[in-house]
Amino acid sequence: MNILIQLSHPAHFHLYKNVARNLMKDGNRVYILIKTKDILEDLLKQSGLPYYNILKNAHRKSKLGMILDMFIREMKMIRFVYKYKIDLLTGSTPEVAHVSLLARKYGLNTGEDDINVIPAFAKMVYPFADTILSPVSCDNGRFEKKTIKYASYHELAYLHPNNFVAQKDIARKYVDIDRPYFILRFAKLNAHHDDGIHGINTAIAQHLLDVLLPHGNVYITAERELEPQFEKYRIHIKTIDMHHVMAYADMYVGDSQTMAEEAAMLGVPFVRFNGFVGRIGCLEELEQNGYKLGYGVKPENEEALYSAVNEILSTPNRYEVYQKRRETLLADKIDYAAFLTWFIENYPKSKEVMKNTPEYQYRFR
Repeated sequence: MNILIQLSHPAHFHLYKNVARNLMKDGNRVYILIKTKDILEDLLKQSGLPYYNILKNAHRKSKLGMILDMFIREMKMIRFVYKYKIDLLTGSTPEVAHVSLLARKYGLNTGEDDINVIPAFAKMVYPFADTILSPVSCDNGRFEKKTIKYASYHELAYLHPNNFVAQKDIARKYVDIDRPYFILRFAKLNAHHDDGIHGINTAIAQHLLDVLLPHGNVYITAERELEPQFEKYRIHIKTIDMHHVMAYADMYVGDSQTMAEEAAMLGVPFVRFNGFVGRIGCLEELEQNGYKLGYGVKPENEEALYSAVNEILSTPNRYEVYQKRRETLLADKIDYAAFLTWFIENYPKSKEVMKNTPEYQYRFR
């Protein structure tokens, strides 16, 4: 098959990197298309995966500008589809849905946000999508009929034990793993879907340091500028090495959704603090439903944040407790990279298999 994968965010790189390698190993031709976005291109360069950048100067901030950028990408993608005789398109973008429909090709949209998290995005994508792949905990509302549900998460496409083994030698390059340490993450929260979302401010960050420092080292990773008093805690980690550092941490606290999920996949207790709490099914499942791998706290409940941090700190045999919870999670879930590879290679038959015998997916544990 000739397969087009579109990536528009660094998180999409992690989701598809093993899938792309699997597909190529099986003899498929894989074409990865990207736009310039944060460190996305750097990640691809470090990975050695071939790619095409179809929009290098996408810096428009207005909604009209973003729509214009999307239109330009779609026109380039349509030409690409015909030039390279693409059979199937996949990705977490509006362009995959639109271009596959216009070019009359198979299209698979991957998403793990509930429809009410980014309703404008859902309206732009899901009416045009051929098939939507989402975790069982994800609510796609009126688009459930075209959704295939699977027992996993995006993060298990790269952090499932089949795909990732933490290496102490890599972690040691950045942190002292012989002493307890905690990772704080301050996201920008300035993406279009972050409007009205609030996270960790200066006073909260200082209080977290005061609570955590008596128990170990604190390392801050941040997308935004840090106040001078926090700079000495900032750590610069190659993104491709971040999961090795996370794996040996004693706790993750931050306002980033993805890193909270990544911590859970590794059995590291997390506390997330932002306005998305209560709105994302995947994270609600990780925090509740028997997994109890972390806590979600809304910004208006600052005291609950410190309470959650202290609850984790006071848990006896914390490492063993959370690793046991991780084992429970992994026993229920599948290797998403292996499943997605199979689903793509066997589409559209794989869609019928999942509709009629959804238990088939459990062979990808």
